[in-house]
Amino acid sequence: MSFTQQTPSHVMVQQSENSDTPMCMTQNPVLRITLTGPTLVLTILAIIVSIQCVHPSLTCTLIALSPLPWIIHNDYENFISLGPGGTPSTFLGYLKITYLRLFALSDPYKPSSLSEPIYPPVGYYQRARSWLPKRNGPRPTIAGIAPQRQLDQPGCPQMYQALRSALEKAAERQPSTLRIGTSCFEKKGLALFAQMPINATCRGEICHVHHSDRSMHLNLHPDDAKVVLENGWGERHPLARGGWMKAYVPREFVMVYAPRDQKELDVVCRIIEAAGFWVCGDRLELKIDLNRARDGEARLTE
Repeated sequence: MSFTQQTPSHVMVQQSENSDTPMCMTQNPVLRITLTGPTLVLTILAIIVSIQCVHPSLTCTLIALSPLPWIIHNDYENFISLGPGGTPSTFLGYLKITYLRLFALSDPYKPSSLSEPIYPPVGYYQRARSWLPKRNGPRPTIAGIAPQRQLDQPGCPQMYQALRSALEKAAERQPSTLRIGTSCFEKKGLALFAQMPINATCRGEICHVHHSDRSMHLNLHPDDAKVVLENGWGERHPLARGGWMKAYVPREFVMVYAPRDQKELDVVCRIIEAAGFWVCGDRLELKIDLNRARDGEARLTE
């Protein structure tokens, strides 16, 4: 017997950091309760005994609360299925995320409003008189807070390898300005850092990429974040609301969707260049080498 919330389950293939073996990332309806034959019989007997032995009002309360353990279990399974991230994949980590949900943004597509002066005062795209095209198609489905992951519209493996290569090469070309390391936000995964950040992020982190879904998080000037949101390339992190929430992520923290082809990869690289402008104040140029990306992808499958 099953009681299910009327929302679809989402399944996505993800890959481990060191192999190309498919794994499963799922998000199931939270209000799903499955009772087998013996469990159903025991549940009915428990209700009958409660009616006979317990005050009716208490019995009604217990019946009303009985789905709660299943709801918590399903929600916890959804949290675990997103894989490792900035929050430990434990029940204590789940409780922390459940608490933080109370303060999550209600509309992650709405740009943030500023009341205080910032530096640089003008965003990268306005300064460079550049622009971003509209992203094709609807937005992908996003789940979670920490980790936050993209569940559908998977990115291209070759574009992902090309992006990693471009970040590594950028750090090699500008060692006095940039460095490569493990993400400070995620505690895992490849990240690009500013050696001397002009705006505070986690140890100067500009961006990091997610191997599981090939999306990424980065820090953007509010003007540039507005352009990215309005053109459908990403969304604000649920906790990026400023104030005391800066203890978790900056107000300027944005998720950018995984690039599906070379055209989208070119746009994503321009967004990362804007992130570099916000964090370190210097021009950051990413050069895509698809041949090197093919070599890196081949090594993963050997």
